[in-house]
Amino acid sequence: MTGGPLAGVRVVEFDAIGPVPLAAMILGDFGCEIVRISRAGRPPSPSADGPILGRGRRNIALDLKSAADRDTALAIVARADVVLEGNRPGVMERLGLGPDACLAANPKLVYGRMTGWGQTGPLAQIAGHDINYIALTGALHAIGGADRPVPPLNLVGDYGGGTMLLALGVVSALVSARTTGTGQVVDAAMTDGSALLMTMFYAMHAAGHWRDRREANLLDGGAPFYRTYACADGGHVAVGAIEPAFFAALLAGLALDAAGIDQSDRAAWPALANRFASRFAERSRDDWAEVFAGTDACVTPVLSLSEAPDHAHNRARATFAAPTGPMQPMPAPRFSKTPATTVPPESTDSAAILHAWGIR
Repeated sequence: MTGGPLAGVRVVEFDAIGPVPLAAMILGDFGCEIVRISRAGRPPSPSADGPILGRGRRNIALDLKSAADRDTALAIVARADVVLEGNRPGVMERLGLGPDACLAANPKLVYGRMTGWGQTGPLAQIAGHDINYIALTGALHAIGGADRPVPPLNLVGDYGGGTMLLALGVVSALVSARTTGTGQVVDAAMTDGSALLMTMFYAMHAAGHWRDRREANLLDGGAPFYRTYACADGGHVAVGAIEPAFFAALLAGLALDAAGIDQSDRAAWPALANRFASRFAERSRDDWAEVFAGTDACVTPVLSLSEAPDHAHNRARATFAAPTGPMQPMPAPRFSKTPATTVPPESTDSAAILHAWGIR
């Protein structure tokens, strides 16, 4: 891999699921040279090893229970700038590849650790998934209909609180290592990260501006001008007309008389939502998209995964492309001087990989 803002940075990715492969993919898009150490004999994962999440790195299979293969892994780590791993606390230490061993071999190393609960705490050794981690931080409680919480895919815990903060932490520690000559461990926990993502809502709650129940607030579907509505064809539109000028544009597009409508009157929100719902149900999703096109009403069609890449705005920005066959999201954010790029999964020739890193 060449080019990108992180060109020249070497990353070792120990085989994991969830947020670690996405973090490695992003770092690879940004120019890092990544070697993924997978478990010998493990069947390929259709997601993590495929042409999308698996893009931008080379793979070498090692049996980390073998002394010889552990030595090989440690030799690779000694030539790296960053390690990414996503095992339960203590697993890497038992393999002889924990932070102490790796930093002894490479004092400038940034050792990024990704777990759900973190390296410490009473739940550190307990199994869990995204839904469990965001349940303990207040995030899940705040998302969904009034009757029950709804998991927001695994975007908040795994990928928002996990991947993104792991990547930020690793890059921050890398800057520090290059300044000080000393590496460190980055303990990225999905509970910590998803709690951090909730900062604004905790601030609003503390100030008395957020009710601690679903569909009762400005941004959780409680407001009639910030929610989705079903259309005549079964499609949906997303409405986000928060500011008064945008709300006025929404009313105009719906051909509703603004007289007597007070956007700030919470008591009137349910009745207003019913009026909006009845109006949106009269026409198809794409009809409404045409009505609101070019306006500041903040009304957009809710697109499916198969539809989104073909939207004119996404096409204009090349937000999606198919460089390796399947359609996939392209790197973000954009860099003016060192643009990120995508490449397909690279060689799995172990001898060639080791030779390229000065081993054997």
